[in-house]
Amino acid sequence: MVSRLLTWFSTALPPRMMRLLAAVTAGLLLCVAFPPIGWWWSAVLSFAMLSWVLVHSKTTPAGGFGYGFLFGLAFYIPLIPWISGLVGPVPWLALSAMEALFPALFGLLAVVVRRLPGWPLWLALVWVLQEWLKSNVPFGGFPWGVVGFGQTNGPFLSLVQLGGVPLLSFAIALLGTALAALALEIVRWLQRGDPAATTEHVSLPGVLLPGLCITAVLLTTAVAAPQVRRAAGGAGNEPTVTVAAIQGNVPRLGLDFNSQRRAVLDNHVRQTVQLAEDVRAGKAPQPQFVVWPENSSDIDPFTNADAAQQIAVAAQAIGAPILVGTVVARPDWTPQNPAASNTVVVWDPVAGPGERHDKQIIQPFGEYLPWRGFFRHLSSFADRAGYFVPGSGSGVVHAAGVPVGVATCWEVIFDRALRESVRNGAQLLAVPTNNATFDQNMSEQLLAFARARAVEHDRYVVVAGTTGISAVIAPDGHEVARTEFFTPAYLDVAVRLKTSETPATRWGPLVQWVLVGAAIAVVMAVILHNGWFIRLFRRRKRERDAGGTSGGGDESNNPPELGESSSALAGQHDKGES
Repeated sequence: MVSRLLTWFSTALPPRMMRLLAAVTAGLLLCVAFPPIGWWWSAVLSFAMLSWVLVHSKTTPAGGFGYGFLFGLAFYIPLIPWISGLVGPVPWLALSAMEALFPALFGLLAVVVRRLPGWPLWLALVWVLQEWLKSNVPFGGFPWGVVGFGQTNGPFLSLVQLGGVPLLSFAIALLGTALAALALEIVRWLQRGDPAATTEHVSLPGVLLPGLCITAVLLTTAVAAPQVRRAAGGAGNEPTVTVAAIQGNVPRLGLDFNSQRRAVLDNHVRQTVQLAEDVRAGKAPQPQFVVWPENSSDIDPFTNADAAQQIAVAAQAIGAPILVGTVVARPDWTPQNPAASNTVVVWDPVAGPGERHDKQIIQPFGEYLPWRGFFRHLSSFADRAGYFVPGSGSGVVHAAGVPVGVATCWEVIFDRALRESVRNGAQLLAVPTNNATFDQNMSEQLLAFARARAVEHDRYVVVAGTTGISAVIAPDGHEVARTEFFTPAYLDVAVRLKTSETPATRWGPLVQWVLVGAAIAVVMAVILHNGWFIRLFRRRKRERDAGGTSGGGDESNNPPELGESSSALAGQHDKGES
């Protein structure tokens, strides 16, 4: 058995080694487009390299699945290692492998649609389709790693104001696939011999369509960019308010920060009192309201009089309402089912607690455990998951008369959260977050999500973190102010209140559905036109009838590639089959 496996590897790997290396390299290139490195341009190169692998004449659908899976592993494993600090290395690698299945699906479908004229466009659409899937399933989805979030320090960020993050992902994928198509056409032209004698063999559509795709992305960006640049300056008649964000810090990073709950609350009270002293000394402006992070009071102030008193002390010291991130027991709380809400409460210095935002999109395997009875038998980490219950509401609270849209930590990753807040009247956005269980890289990545939301909805965004990185982000995506990680600090900044709605705020879901619908239509059209499933079934049946032998492989004397059959679909791309 071992001998046969070694023989398989020795014959299967060499002819595919370049494609294997290209798929892994493409995944790594996509990873470094995200913070903390943030090389936005590497995402375009990533798609160009992966496209070459998938449109290769000897890559079959099953091979596309395998290459896509390797690409996904190379992308996700170095992107989310901070998860291991919470649950250990096995769940981190398991989540990476599960998320890699979505690029694997992309690889399979890309091979299916690559024969259509204009394949760069179809591959970009299929990529948006898999991002939509990963953002919704399973257990509500995991949008971490959506390509658009890796472009927040690049020149194409302004596209999110037109169609949201899905449009930006589509544009970056289209740039990469179009560049690959142009490069392949140039190589094919040069390989035919004397360029002067073979110009009649140049494929005009093979050059024209990729060129048009690249031009369309660049022109659309050029149209959107000036509006985004003007956004931070305001229209001149927009009111301004001063907002403070408190970063109290925690005694130490890691899961045991919860055991230091009172110390965390005291830290945030102390920083707020320090801000109040600086205001009285003329070192800082008086804020209209203050934003505390998620879990800044991990003690329920509605059941613990001491916690309530400390929050009141801070609010009275600063003389302004505080948006307090806290944990509130649900009415059906029991020791066996300690149900709770992850809540942001507006705490007025005179009236006390008022409006609240109960986190509506809660994190699976962290804030709650799906299928608790099943998963608790698989890992001891399961018992660490919380019992949080999703809330409901408009996503807007009022502090000092200002309608503030709130997305608590995990919620900012999902397109619908802050879009609903803005549609419900939010003129300023707040993202209270708690990164005490993770590291600085995770905090940098979360900050990138907030930058995308600021541009998407033309709003200032105030990010308040227990350990950082806290920041105030302008509507053009630049950081007005920020803190250092794992350092007690506060931010006290004047921002503009905005009421306009961007095209992305109004039409973002429609843009995404158009892209996803187009991808599904293309895939279905190719499958129905080519009878792909029927032909595959018939070939497998013939192989079984012949005793399991096949008439050939994707390379004459080599075993099937990563489990792929020797389908006739595999080898005729360069001959123009549809």
